[in-house]
Amino acid sequence: MNIGQLINQIVLMFCLMLVGVLINKLKFMHSQTSSDLTNVLLYIVSPCLIINAFEQPYSGSRIKQFLLAIAGVFLLYIIEIIVAKLVFGRLKNQNLRRIAQYGSIYSNAGFMGIPLISSLFGSEGVFFAVVSLAAFNIFSWTQGVSLFKDNDNGTVEKTDWRQVLLNPNIIAIFLGILLFIFSIKIPATPNQVIKYVGSINTPLSMIVIGNSLANIKFSRDMLNKEIGLTILLRNLLFPIIGIVLLKVIGVTGIAFYTTVVMAACPVAGLVVLFTLQVDGDTAPAISLMSLSTILSLITIPLVFALGNLI
Repeated sequence: MNIGQLINQIVLMFCLMLVGVLINKLKFMHSQTSSDLTNVLLYIVSPCLIINAFEQPYSGSRIKQFLLAIAGVFLLYIIEIIVAKLVFGRLKNQNLRRIAQYGSIYSNAGFMGIPLISSLFGSEGVFFAVVSLAAFNIFSWTQGVSLFKDNDNGTVEKTDWRQVLLNPNIIAIFLGILLFIFSIKIPATPNQVIKYVGSINTPLSMIVIGNSLANIKFSRDMLNKEIGLTILLRNLLFPIIGIVLLKVIGVTGIAFYTTVVMAACPVAGLVVLFTLQVDGDTAPAISLMSLSTILSLITIPLVFALGNLI
C-alpha cells in the first residue's frame, strides 16, 4: 500500500467525522445518544469485527509475525511508560501530570486505529491490529488507570484485573485466537450477522468522534508547553521509536504497517473519562485529545512515510 492510499483513507475518515459534527449541530445526537453509541461500539461492534478478523486459514508465517508484533508492541509500551514518567513525572500540577503521562502513552487504538486498519487492509490487517488493541486494553486498564488513582502520598490503588480480563474486546481476541488456531468455522447465519455488525465500525466510530469534537470550543489557551510536548510524543516520537523497534525485531509486511499505524493514532479519548472520574479539570484533556486527533491527519501519513524509509 502506498502513502496516497493512506492519505485518501484518512481524508475519508475525517469526512465521516464532519458528518458527526453536522449531526451534532443539527441537534440529532445528544450526550446520552453519544454515550449509548459508544457502548454499542465498545461492547458489540468492535468484538464482532475482531472475531471476524480471525476467520482465516492457519498459517505458520502469519502466527510468527503475530508473535513478533506482540513482542514489539509490549516493548514499545514499556519504553513509552518510562519516557513519559521521566518527562512528566515531576510536574507539580497533579491533574496535568496525569493527563500528560496518559495522553502521551495511549493512542485511540479502538475508535480510530481499528476502523482505519479495517478500511486499509481488511480482515487481515485487523488480525494484526488486535495485538495493539489487546496491549492497549491491558496497559490502559492497569498502568493507565493507576495514573489517575495515585494519591498525594504516593500510594496507588490496586488494579481490578477482573475488569481487564472481562473487557469484551479481550474476550473476543481470546475467542478469535481459538478460532484461528483450531480452524473453527462459525455457522453461516451467525457468521453473516457478525460480519454485518462489524462492518458498521468505521462509519459509526468516526461519527461518534466527530460529534464529540463538535462540542469543543477552540481557543489560544488550549495549547500550553506540556500539551504540545504530549502531542509531539504521542503523534510523532513514540511511533518513530516503534518503527525502529519493529524493524529490529523483524516485523514485516502487513503486520509492520498495521502496528505502525496503530501506534501513530492520536490520544485516546479515555483520558477525558479518567479525568472526570477523579473530579479533575477536563479542559487540558479535551484540548489534548481534540488537537492530537486533528493533527493526526498530517502525522499519521508522515509516520507511515518514515516507516517506508527506515
